[in-house]
Amino acid sequence: MTTPSPSELRAIPLLKGLTDGHLTDLVAAFERVELGVGSVLFEAGTPPTHLYVLLRGEVALEERGEPRFVLAPIAPIGELGSVTGLERNTRAVTTQASEVLRIGTAALAQFFEKNGDIAFPFYHNLLGIVADKVRRDTHRMEEMRDNLVRTQKAMKKLRDVVLEAEETPLSKAVCETLEDLIEHNRRAHYLVEPAPTLPATVRLDDGTTVAVRALSNDLLRIARSAGAPAKGADWSGVLVLPGREIPVSGRVESADETVLVKLDLLIDDYTAALADYLTRVQMLDFVV
Repeated sequence: MTTPSPSELRAIPLLKGLTDGHLTDLVAAFERVELGVGSVLFEAGTPPTHLYVLLRGEVALEERGEPRFVLAPIAPIGELGSVTGLERNTRAVTTQASEVLRIGTAALAQFFEKNGDIAFPFYHNLLGIVADKVRRDTHRMEEMRDNLVRTQKAMKKLRDVVLEAEETPLSKAVCETLEDLIEHNRRAHYLVEPAPTLPATVRLDDGTTVAVRALSNDLLRIARSAGAPAKGADWSGVLVLPGREIPVSGRVESADETVLVKLDLLIDDYTAALADYLTRVQMLDFVV
C-alpha cells in the first residue's frame, strides 16, 4: 500500500497550501483501489462519477484511441470534471498495475460542505489552474488566428493572380477551390457553443423545443428531433435566447446526429440581438 507524504501531495497544484491536517482529513475521505493493467477509469463522453489520485503505476489519457498523455504518480485524474460536472473528453486507462485514491463526486461535494476550511484552498487552487489554462489557450488561439489571417490574405492574393491569368480548366478549379476556402474561413461562419449560463433553444413549428448545439451569424446547429428535416429541406423555427425570441428560417445543410441550418438573412433588429448574444457567449471564454 502506497502512503503519500504531505509534501508529495502538496506537489499537486490542486492541493497546494493545504496543511498537513487538512491533507490527512481529505485523504481519509478517499478509498484506495488496486487496478490491473487495462482497467478503465472512465470513457470519453461520459459524466464524471469520481475524482482519482494516482499513487502507483501509470494511466494513459486517450483521444480517439491514441494516447494523449501518460500520467505518473502522484497525479490527480479528472479533477476539473469531478467538481464541475463536465463530461469526460478523454478515456483514462491503466497501462501498468496501479493504485489510486478514489472519491465519488457526490461524496466529495458533501465533504467540502462539512469542511469549508479545506474546500476554500482547494477551490482557490482549482480556479487558479483553470484561469491559467484559459490564458494559455487564449494565447494559442491568438497564434492560430494570426496564422489564419495570413493564410486568408495569401489565398486572396493567389486567387487574384489566377483570375488575371488566362483561364484554363486547371485555373478554374484552383480559383473555385480558393473561393470555397476563403468563404469557409470567414469569421461569421465560426460556430459558438451556448454556455449553461446563457442557454439557447429552438421552438419548432410543431411546438417541440430542441437544444441549440452551436450557432453563428448565419449558421445554426440544433439537436436532432423526431421528424427532423432532410438535407436540402426548407426549415423554420423560433430561436429562444435569454430575454429574446428571434424567428429564423433557412435551408438544412446537413442532418446526421445534429441538424445544421444555413440561416436566411435576418432583419436588422434580429441581427443585432443575435450579435449581442454571440458576443456575450464569447466573452465567457475571454480573460481580461
